[in-house]
Amino acid sequence: MHKKTVPITIGFVCRRLSIAALMVGLAATPMLAQAQTTGHAHMSAGDAPRDMHGSMMNMQQQMDSVKASGDIDYDFAVMMRIHHQGAVDMARMELAKGKDPQMKAMAKEIIAAQEKEIAQFDQWIAQHKKQQH
Repeated sequence: MHKKTVPITIGFVCRRLSIAALMVGLAATPMLAQAQTTGHAHMSAGDAPRDMHGSMMNMQQQMDSVKASGDIDYDFAVMMRIHHQGAVDMARMELAKGKDPQMKAMAKEIIAAQEKEIAQFDQWIAQHKKQQH
């Protein structure tokens, strides 16, 4: 029997990641509801989740707009750079609006680590620039 192979594209990977993120979000909803009713939630259902969601949607749109180059290394660097910037954006929102000292400390660590890696991706991408056709 001959198996049909499906080419893996950036769009395919992004759709799979979106599905995984949706599943994680659906699994987390009961925990968030429980935390809110038991007083363990540090944010309301107001601004912060909408801002985080907007940040995630922006990151997803940027990733969806990237066209596969055919070079897995280059595509990895470009996509991970976008992903890391999304993490930095979310961490900055935590610093601006968060209340929990532990989460704010983690946000600072995330920003430092992700910005260092973004700089590494930027350097690598600049050295391996792909020609647009």
